[in-house]
Amino acid sequence: MSQVRASRHCRLTRDTNRSSVPAHSAGQALTRTTSPDRLCLYHGDQRIARPLRRYERFQDVEDPDHPKPLLEQRKTARDHQLCRRFLALSSQAEADYLQLEARRLHPHHHVRKIVAVSDIYTPEAVARAMEDALVYEAFSSDYIANLVEQRARFTPEASALHLTRRGDLLDVSLAPPDLSIYYATPQPPSSDTEEGHHHG
Repeated sequence: MSQVRASRHCRLTRDTNRSSVPAHSAGQALTRTTSPDRLCLYHGDQRIARPLRRYERFQDVEDPDHPKPLLEQRKTARDHQLCRRFLALSSQAEADYLQLEARRLHPHHHVRKIVAVSDIYTPEAVARAMEDALVYEAFSSDYIANLVEQRARFTPEASALHLTRRGDLLDVSLAPPDLSIYYATPQPPSSDTEEGHHHG
């Protein structure tokens, strides 16, 4: 029997081998007992793991049930973050979500896709599409993505130059060109210039 401590990555090292411990035991002081074919790990009086004893070197033995609660926690945290980002997109987002739920449209799938569209385009573009979608009672992420994409396609890119719109050009009135310069008779050289030559 020996006192050992699990790593924060839910692993326990013996010689060159590592074995997993349940997620809630990460960083905890444990008691280990060994038999020829098993390791037994205890937290207080409770046995928490009984991995096979390995005699090969540099093995990493993981019980698939051990990391599950940790992965669930991470997934839940990611889902919460995604949900927060979705609700921050628009004042209509909550109503949108409730409609997706009511129609059994797997809201999480749509939330993930709508947030991804806001990363590709802008949150403002997605918010506008969501408001329009609510009017037409079309709540799916595909509808919102198509709306944003179409608007982006037909909206000219912003640029530093101010370009005149075609419609404005139709209102411009130009004076007729002065063509008299093409018909004028060539003038002889100035007499002042000639006189100056004579007096010199």
